[in-house]
Amino acid sequence: MSFGKVFKNGLIDENPTFVQVIGMCPTLAVTTSAINGMGMGLSTAVVLTCSNIAISLLRKVIPDKVRIPSFIVVIATFVTIVGMLLKAYIPVLDQALGLYIPLIVVNCIILARAESFASQNGPVASAADGLGNGIGFTLALTVIGAVRELLGNGSLFGFSLFGAHFTPILIFILPPGAFLTLGFLFAGFNKLKNKKA
Repeated sequence: MSFGKVFKNGLIDENPTFVQVIGMCPTLAVTTSAINGMGMGLSTAVVLTCSNIAISLLRKVIPDKVRIPSFIVVIATFVTIVGMLLKAYIPVLDQALGLYIPLIVVNCIILARAESFASQNGPVASAADGLGNGIGFTLALTVIGAVRELLGNGSLFGFSLFGAHFTPILIFILPPGAFLTLGFLFAGFNKLKNKKA
């Protein structure tokens, strides 16, 4: 498969959020704003791409019996690096995302891509897979966060759009709003995808 095809597969055809419906914990928990969604998505994308490349390079060295623990060690290494970089350079985002950054280690998107793709393909294809799935996840979280922030706060990326007269629909920044937003976007994404098919 070509780089572009693998990338598009993760971005659209097998989007982690809207098609595979995996990684729902951070999707529902941190998307109270577009910035939080984008920050979580980009952090996951960096870890996913780097761990895919590393696992692909080590795939012939790692014995089958310790495959999963080895993958987790590789993933945890990159999560630790991303967590330290966020703490050092973007402390506001680090505080907003809190515990969900260390929990990237057990995000099923990353482990699933390591097991099903990176452990069976070369580093270039694995990088394309990581980038495609990572950017697809980032876009999904950013869109969900943007819708929730717009309806729940009347703002987008922290900038107020409707002024003082806007009455926010507070349910959208609460947990039920995450499920409502995800459901409507999930339906819209699949309708567009089926129309193209």
